Amino acid sequence: MKHRLILASRSPRRVELLRDAGFEFEIDPADVDEENYPHSLAPHDIARLLAQRKAARVADRQPDSIVLAADTIVAAHGRLFGKAETPDDARAMLRELAGHDQQVITGVAVVDHSRNIELIDHATSIVHMRPMSHDELESYIASDQWRGKAGAYGIQDVDPHSNSFVDPFVKIIDGDYSNVVGLPIDLVKRMLARVS
Repeated sequence: MKHRLILASRSPRRVELLRDAGFEFEIDPADVDEENYPHSLAPHDIARLLAQRKAARVADRQPDSIVLAADTIVAAHGRLFGKAETPDDARAMLRELAGHDQQVITGVAVVDHSRNIELIDHATSIVHMRPMSHDELESYIASDQWRGKAGAYGIQDVDPHSNSFVDPFVKIIDGDYSNVVGLPIDLVKRMLARVS
């Protein structure tokens, strides 16, 4: 890219996905209130709005750069599942999601104030979480792998029982793996190609 790229996230998963895609970038996390949005919005509009707010916040600090931001949410049973704050939050989320299909939606925003550019889009993947036994759930909670993840799970997590990189709980039914991890790379590439 000809222009400096800033990733407005401290998520190690987003950093790894963007780096693996061949992009050179700097990191400047955006701290925005992810619970402050109009609750009448559809899930994909919420993800888009939060991504746009993150990108705009960092673009205000980095006005001569391209800023990339994302926000991932999980939607199921007519409600949203953000990041769990405590083990009890994570346990409640996973109990509600286990055995059910859900949407994983990532809003993506690209902002460059110097060229008056603002692109906003989203990707949706449908995933299924199989039922979890009490012992599996408690082992996963104890592993702390739920921290910082929408819906309190990551499709890329290590199975705490076998230590293998095969997620024991979640499978993609339709959509992009990288979206479920937190950054839909094909969409990001298309958006950045429009501004490079």
